Amino acid sequence: MMERNQPIADTPERDTRTALLRGWRRRCPACGEGAMMDGYLQVRQACPECGTELFHHRADDGPAWATILITGHLMAPLMLVVFVAFRPEGWVMALGFTVAFVALSLWLLPRLKGCFVALQWAKRMHGFGAETSLATRTGPLAAGG
Repeated sequence: MMERNQPIADTPERDTRTALLRGWRRRCPACGEGAMMDGYLQVRQACPECGTELFHHRADDGPAWATILITGHLMAPLMLVVFVAFRPEGWVMALGFTVAFVALSLWLLPRLKGCFVALQWAKRMHGFGAETSLATRTGPLAAGG
């Protein structure tokens, strides 16, 4: 029986840190040049520069969960500090922190989605293990249909 951690094929390991940094910048995890996103959150089918397939990603609710987790952990202590130090009116805190929470969430969400896709690429998850690209592949996916 094959061990669980045994590599399936002799493939070079992908640098996770580099991939995550490229994902944070919303760039292709393979080359770092092409844009990963087509719009705000839509991941491209493939990198426009190197042709690496990106459609394999399964980010699902992960980026939203991480965004809420990070934003909440940053904003909750800040709310406490602001309240203790300045004692603003309730409506002022509600309005100010609502705007700050939404702004931080909107800024973080695409970056964290890029990190999730990059991590999946670096760890060869969900079909990212294949070394093919849309530029070299033949068939219905290459033709866009």
